[in-house]
Amino acid sequence: MSPLPPHPGSKPQVSGLNCPKCGGSITLRALGQASSVVCPGCGSILDAKSPTLNIIQTFQRIVSSDPPLIPLSTRGKVRGTDYEVIGFERRTITAEMVDYHWHEYVLFNPYKGFRYLAEYQGHWNDISICKELPVAVSGLSTTARMNYLGEIYRHFQSANAKTDFVLGEFPWQVRMGEQANVTDYVHPPRVLSQEQTAGEETWSVGEYLSGRDVWKAFNLPGNAPAAAGVYENEPSPFGGNLKTVWKRFAALACGLLAMMIGFNIFAMNSSVFQRTYQFSGGDPRAEASFVTNTFALGGRASNVEVKTSSQLQNNWIYLNYALINEETGEAWDFAREISFYSGYDSDGSWTEGSHEATVVVPSVPAGQYYLRIEPEADAGHSPINYTVEVRRDVPVSSFYGIGFLALLAPAILLTWRSVSFEKSRWSESDHPIFPRLTEGD
Repeated sequence: MSPLPPHPGSKPQVSGLNCPKCGGSITLRALGQASSVVCPGCGSILDAKSPTLNIIQTFQRIVSSDPPLIPLSTRGKVRGTDYEVIGFERRTITAEMVDYHWHEYVLFNPYKGFRYLAEYQGHWNDISICKELPVAVSGLSTTARMNYLGEIYRHFQSANAKTDFVLGEFPWQVRMGEQANVTDYVHPPRVLSQEQTAGEETWSVGEYLSGRDVWKAFNLPGNAPAAAGVYENEPSPFGGNLKTVWKRFAALACGLLAMMIGFNIFAMNSSVFQRTYQFSGGDPRAEASFVTNTFALGGRASNVEVKTSSQLQNNWIYLNYALINEETGEAWDFAREISFYSGYDSDGSWTEGSHEATVVVPSVPAGQYYLRIEPEADAGHSPINYTVEVRRDVPVSSFYGIGFLALLAPAILLTWRSVSFEKSRWSESDHPIFPRLTEGD
């Protein structure tokens, strides 16, 4: 595409002319600024700069099965300025014997000049000619980079594009079958495009738009076609927030660590009761549940740890507990099993189980308490000695581990979704392997 013409200084004009080939009526909305116009009757491409509309190119009228989504003469507001759609072209690139089509719309405002919209499979871009030439960047990686207005754009793809359908007016002399080498560089949500034809080079910059925004801007009926896949400069719904997510995770994780350290430092972690009992064999009916002596839990409401230990060998014991407030009768029920087995086999010695079991009861108010204990074991077992210890306000790391995982899981999920999004984007490029981000991106 040719650069935009100078800002018009005269009053906007619309002119009605006739096609020199078929005599059909032609309306020029960008009179004095359009370089070519397509006759809607016969499809001839005419020189809009010529008073007699000299014929540039003639061809058999093509009835397109791919009409414009935004009809010509539709008016809308783009970036706060009113524009009219005056031109439409379909362009095609061929890769591995497959044709890929996209559409470009020429927008015109008599005081602002030309602007463009491009659409591919429901993805839209608002395009304008670059204000200055981009500068090639070297030294960052082997992949080509361009610097435009301080932003680094990474090479996405290069292809040969052919114009295969046109309608309306254009600020350059459009031709059917015209080909151009197109190179795209991306910095989502923007794309930097270079077009090269014989003796001419044009740079443009586009910014991603959703179909919903385009439909709203031009007050189009119905809903915009759904976007398919991930487009080259489509902004990631996850990537832009990843740094913030990980910064917040780090801050919250540090706060959680500080809480754990502070609690461990100031926790009383005091033993308030300890005693060893024996669970004898014989008649199981002789072994009923029993209660311990009363012990005091002082200070603020905090956790209580009940640890049971036994040096049993190749045996087990199961203990039903209840921590009971002597004054209110409120009870906390829990149970633990201790089992330990060992032996030898062809692989050598082995062990299974543990000599102790611990349970932590959270937020137990201060007061006088006792334990009700009901032990169980195999009938006819040998006597089992076990020790019960009660500690008040003990450090508990597992709580903070769960909290850490609860903070980590969303950060990992968002990162995974962001990486998956970028892999989908770059799978359509000349660099299908997701490029590693480097300093300056």
